[in-house]
Amino acid sequence: MSESEREAENGALLERLTVIEQQSLESRAAAFQQLHDELQRELDGGHTE
Repeated sequence: MSESEREAENGALLERLTVIEQQSLESRAAAFQQLHDELQRELDGGHTE
C-alpha cells in the first residue's frame, strides 16, 4: 500500500469516527460495534496490500 493510499484510508476512518461521535449514545454504541466488527474481520482475514 502506498503512502497516499494509507493516508486516504486514515482520512476515511477519521471522517467515519467524526460522524459516529456526533450521534446519540445508543447510535454511537452500535456504530462503534459495527466498526469494530469490520476491523476485526479485516485483521482475521489477513488483508494486506
